[in-house]
Order: sequence, then C-alpha cells, then structure tokens
Amino acid sequence: MRGGTRVGRVRGLGSAKQGAHHWIVQRITAVGNIVLVLWLIASILMLPGLDYGAVTGWLAQPLVAVPAMLMLVSIFWHLKLGLQVCIEDYVHEEAGKLFCLLILNFYAIAGAALGIFSIAKIAFTGAQG
Repeated sequence: MRGGTRVGRVRGLGSAKQGAHHWIVQRITAVGNIVLVLWLIASILMLPGLDYGAVTGWLAQPLVAVPAMLMLVSIFWHLKLGLQVCIEDYVHEEAGKLFCLLILNFYAIAGAALGIFSIAKIAFTGAQG
C-alpha cells in the first residue's frame, strides 16, 4: 500500500491540458458548420434549377467555391475531433487505438482533400462537363 493522502496520490495525474483546447475547437467548428451549412442550403434554394449546368455554374463562382471549401474543411475537422474522442474513450488497447486514430486521420484528410479538389476542378474549369 502506498503512503500519503488520497490527494497526494492523485496529484500529477490530472488532465494533459489538451481537453479544454479540444473542446473549444470542437465548438468553434460546430458554429462554423452551422453557419456554412445554412449558407449552403439557402444558396441551393435560391438556384433557378438543380440541373448539372446550374449547380456547376454556381459552384464555379469564387464567392461560392471558397466558402464551400471552408465548409468541407470545417466539417471534416469537426468529424475528426468528435470521433477522436470516441476512439480515445472506448478503444482501450493501445495498438488498436493507434490504428483507429491513424485510419481516422487518413479518412478526414483524404475526404477533405477529395472534396476540395472536386470544388477546385469545377471552379477552375467552369461549368464544363
């Protein structure tokens, strides 16, 4: 049995000082997601039609492409932060936790990169098929 008081035994075993930052960033991305998704919904509802030409022509505009890319980054970052907490809390084996976090990071980066590339391709080539 170890000596000392209960408080003395747990000192130094507190948080890693990353929880508050993680929590704040997740809330910031949530607010950004709400604003950008509402912008997306409103913008799509104001389109004259939802055919391929109308949507790609709309997405080819710089003032539409940039917020759409920011929305993708914010959504995938928020997804990564939320799933990271789930993995850290519920995957107890260290090797499994590391593997899941690596797959999560790969998925989040690849998904955001694919979406950004797709928007950039439409924005730079215009409404061509």
